Amino acid sequence: MTDDVKLTFVQESEELLEQMEDALLAMEEAPDDDEHLNSVFRAMHTIKGAAGIFGFDFIVAFTHPVETVMDHVRSGERGLDADTIALLLQCKDHTSNLVRVVAEGDENAIPQDLLDVGEDILQRLSGQPEQETEAQALTHAVTLTHEVPLAHEITKVHEEKATVDVQPKCDTCDDTWLISLDFQSDALRNGIDPLSFIRYLQRMGTITDIATLTHRQPPIENFDPESCYLSFRIALQTSSGKEDIESVFEFAADDCEIRILPPHSKQVSYLKLLEELPEGAVQKLGEILVHVGAITEQELQGALNEQENAIDEAVGNPEKGIKPLGEILVERNVVSQPVVSQALKKQEVTREKASKEAHYIRVDANRLGQLINLVGELVISNAAVKLMVDKYDIQEATEVVAGVENLVEEIRDNALQLRMVQIGDTFSRFRRVVRDVSKELGKDIELVITGGEAELDKTVVEKINDPLTHLIRNSLDHGIERPDDREAKGKPRKGTLRLNALHDSGHIVIQIADDGAGLDVEKIRAKAIANGLITAEQTLTHRELMRLIFEPGLSTKEQASNLSGRGVGMDVVRRNIDELRGSVEVESEVDKGTLVTIHLPLTLAIIDGFMVGTGDERYVIPLSMVEECVEMDAYHWGVDEKRHYVNLRGDVMPYIRLGDFFNVPRATTHTRTRESLVVVRFGRTRAGLVVDQLFGELQTVIKPLGKVFQGLQGVSGATVLGSGDIALILDVQGLITLATHKNEREPLVANQI
Repeated sequence: MTDDVKLTFVQESEELLEQMEDALLAMEEAPDDDEHLNSVFRAMHTIKGAAGIFGFDFIVAFTHPVETVMDHVRSGERGLDADTIALLLQCKDHTSNLVRVVAEGDENAIPQDLLDVGEDILQRLSGQPEQETEAQALTHAVTLTHEVPLAHEITKVHEEKATVDVQPKCDTCDDTWLISLDFQSDALRNGIDPLSFIRYLQRMGTITDIATLTHRQPPIENFDPESCYLSFRIALQTSSGKEDIESVFEFAADDCEIRILPPHSKQVSYLKLLEELPEGAVQKLGEILVHVGAITEQELQGALNEQENAIDEAVGNPEKGIKPLGEILVERNVVSQPVVSQALKKQEVTREKASKEAHYIRVDANRLGQLINLVGELVISNAAVKLMVDKYDIQEATEVVAGVENLVEEIRDNALQLRMVQIGDTFSRFRRVVRDVSKELGKDIELVITGGEAELDKTVVEKINDPLTHLIRNSLDHGIERPDDREAKGKPRKGTLRLNALHDSGHIVIQIADDGAGLDVEKIRAKAIANGLITAEQTLTHRELMRLIFEPGLSTKEQASNLSGRGVGMDVVRRNIDELRGSVEVESEVDKGTLVTIHLPLTLAIIDGFMVGTGDERYVIPLSMVEECVEMDAYHWGVDEKRHYVNLRGDVMPYIRLGDFFNVPRATTHTRTRESLVVVRFGRTRAGLVVDQLFGELQTVIKPLGKVFQGLQGVSGATVLGSGDIALILDVQGLITLATHKNEREPLVANQI
């Protein structure tokens, strides 16, 4: 087996298992939803089938019993309660572990402890008593809808004209084939012996009932002894299929109208086969019904001929309607309406899936990464060409370069869009975390997700998963109280945890909010003093006190648990988010709840930038963070050079002079003396950056800094300019944080390297 085939199996299995988990969690709220039930069954069934094809017998051995249990639940033979759903979630987790074994290439050496876990889960799953549910009782009481016309026909004929030799019994309806034979008048002349077919049927099974109908017999004066006027209604118990029964009448097909109606158990089987039919296997209604054995080729052809005749008649009579094939089959009593309806539903699902798959193709994420890297180099090369055209004043090429620049920008945007994914998929994975943790802690917590359609780079999504997990677990453990405690505070017994995402100024904002106990700033302060993070004499704002929870070793929880309380994790959260060039802020109020807000860039590869200069150095500011640029007017504005604040049109904000911050000497290549103030915003905070020159917008390819420069404050990366020079990309969030510190003793200076 090739690695690509194995990778495809692993990826598709993981997708199915995610769908299974979502369905199981939804079933806890709506256990009677058949769609979720079928989704769980399909996941196990598909994984089992694929594993069997690829020879992963250990996966088949586990998933097959789980599939069987789900089949019993679907048929109503087994109830579905909270304990069963919990076990099925464990089945999903164990199957995921088995698939991970395949992904790691260890399928020939399965750990014994892993197999033992699977055996234990299966024993608990199969050891639960199977009690008949209300759904099962209703299933046993259902009568096939297509049997009603036949029963009605026999009763009506018996009352009016027929001579009935044996009256069919009602108790044969559930497990007996019903056969309708209407011989043509020339049947006897063509050598057909009706009784011979009945005798042959006795070899295939047991004829429990038979009704002989003579309603077509004419008055004695018009009676023709060579003509056949017989019709039979036969109840046959047999294990043979529909095609085998139809083959008995193969030679009488032209002299007899034959209808074979399956028993109730067969209809259930047809419905099950239709549900399990692989999507995309067949798409035409007739082919679907033949594929599952609900009708035969001969019955399909007869219905198609009737439909074709109706089409021919409609040519001369446009007002005459043409019946759909399914309606014709039901009217001919060869298949029941529920089976046709299920087949039509499967047909529609297959068409929708085929339509969607026609628009998608699975691509290796590494190839996308290579494409984006090449686009980045194209951006740099285009900038170099533009610089050469401007330098040598090649007017003829200006328009062409501008057109190429627009095309490169479109290519860049489309390439980045290929790697954009909705964050809702990541949010949905936390439903299981909330469910398991809340049960472990004895809490009742509801997860509410909004803004899941917001998109961001797949690489960012992958790296934000762990920080989100830490924050959510803290909300569940620290924040939301137990039901009794909440009730005593006048709150609903059920707590609420909200996940929200939205776009803001070229960033994505992720919010984790709970309506729990909140954070006590006095406890945070006391803990910080005890840990030596601050002194008792220090005066900190509410916001600064909240930021202390991200310091290593600080936790306000009195007793640690296996979830939280050891002061480990929040510092990791901040570090991981900082590495993504993002920020995290906390707002909280005692007994009201806590809100954690994360700001992240949409992509880590290419951005629109705004280039500025101080001295002979060039810096790039993410364009989405730039609000305005104005000339520095210290005379009219009111600038506090000591505390680094500026009053811009009544709005007081901190500022940083980049030349002083980076220790850059005054420029020697220009004589400009007036400075400019670039107003930037990150989240709800504004600040000013004082620079010597403004160069305007440019496409910026972000290059990571080497380890030597990782400690440099105020810089998040670098980019290559068209001239080949390097320009540093400013970390606006870090600069704003530094600017908000009130340093009265010395000007802000970046760390020396």
